[in-house]
Amino acid sequence: MNWFSRGVRNAFRNATRTTALVVIIGLSIGLALSMLIANQAVSQKINSVKSSVDNTVSIFPAGLRGFAGGGTPLTQSQLKAVSSEPHVTKLDETLSDRLTSSDTNLSSAISAGSLGRRFAGNGFAGGNGGFAPNFNFTPPVTVNGTTDPTNLGSSSATTGGGSFSLKSGSVINGLSDADVAMVGSALAAKNNLKVGSTFTAYNTTFTVSGIFSTGTKFGDNQVIMPLATVQRLSGQVGDVTAATAYVDSIINLSSVTSKIKQILGSSADVTNSEQQAQTAVSSLQSIQTVSLYSLVGAVIAGAVIVLMSMVMIVRERRREIGIIKAMGSSNLRLFGQFMAESVTLTLIAAVLGIIIGTITSNPITQMLVSNSSTGTSVKAAGPGGGFGFARHFGGLAALRGDVSTIHAAVGYGIIGYGLLAAVVIAIIGTLAATYFIAQVRPAEVMRVE
Repeated sequence: MNWFSRGVRNAFRNATRTTALVVIIGLSIGLALSMLIANQAVSQKINSVKSSVDNTVSIFPAGLRGFAGGGTPLTQSQLKAVSSEPHVTKLDETLSDRLTSSDTNLSSAISAGSLGRRFAGNGFAGGNGGFAPNFNFTPPVTVNGTTDPTNLGSSSATTGGGSFSLKSGSVINGLSDADVAMVGSALAAKNNLKVGSTFTAYNTTFTVSGIFSTGTKFGDNQVIMPLATVQRLSGQVGDVTAATAYVDSIINLSSVTSKIKQILGSSADVTNSEQQAQTAVSSLQSIQTVSLYSLVGAVIAGAVIVLMSMVMIVRERRREIGIIKAMGSSNLRLFGQFMAESVTLTLIAAVLGIIIGTITSNPITQMLVSNSSTGTSVKAAGPGGGFGFARHFGGLAALRGDVSTIHAAVGYGIIGYGLLAAVVIAIIGTLAATYFIAQVRPAEVMRVE
């Protein structure tokens, strides 16, 4: 019997010890794999978040989000200096307003519901200082005058987010001053509007140029008009409630953002997608660090377990080793025999560890994420009819919400890593045993025995 087959057979000499070692080492390998999978999943999410960074800067009046908060509108005169910046290639501007039954013949496609009645602007204080429901409240229709009618991101707090999709008709010219409009699909269906139909708003007759959809109920209950038209008819000439500056390169994003903050000062809240992404990435990096340390700890723990086990086995078989040496076997062959035994045990444990890692990787990853601040999604909130307005930029909410959906996937590469980890643990754990094997002297063993 050669040294390799003897080592494999020796792995099963003591069934109780073999079972205990396989379970303990398997748990270590399973934890190591779970941490490795979590680390890789988080790394992929970090790369995904970083790749989602675009070259835009979001500008809002200080203190204003949608129709919540307060503040003073920005002016086109203020923003002209922003558009003149060397690295700003384009500036989209938006003015948001609301139409009530006294301003338009359109009926809102959104029912007030309990939230709408509670947050109605004309509600009255209750006995506990809160707002009592206003059962006569009817949600208004949102109007967005914009220079870029297809860009919902520049006014995400008032458009309800989503993506623009033209269902019929044509897109209006946002730079014109015409009495034309695009109508959300829900609002159009509620009021039986089609392309070419007319409706009244601001005591003016508008022609429906197109019907669009955003994928959200709130977004499909809005009217989009040219910016100058809304400014003129609402008596807010020159006012802007949201703007998006496009930068020529992501490299210049940070410097342009700082410059815009200097230009607008305390009158505006200025952020960019890079800052939003960094908020999400910072928490992900802490998860990555925890998983890395746990991975290293699990591998070390497994190696120590194997090391101590092999040292005990060598000490138990001291007489056997002495006899084999007396028969002419070299230290190298004995090292190989115990290495084969160690590798056999850890490979069996690796199979168990891979099963454990596969089952537990996703729950552990989700637990790490849920315990991080990243796992807290930003929720829409705030008064204003039967719908909530985002308290933060839509991009930031989307990033945080997306981060909380990290999914750990197990592939063949992970299985390969698990088997490799088993071999590494076996080799490290057997190294100390080689010293004790070398110290065994056949003559001393035989004399003692």
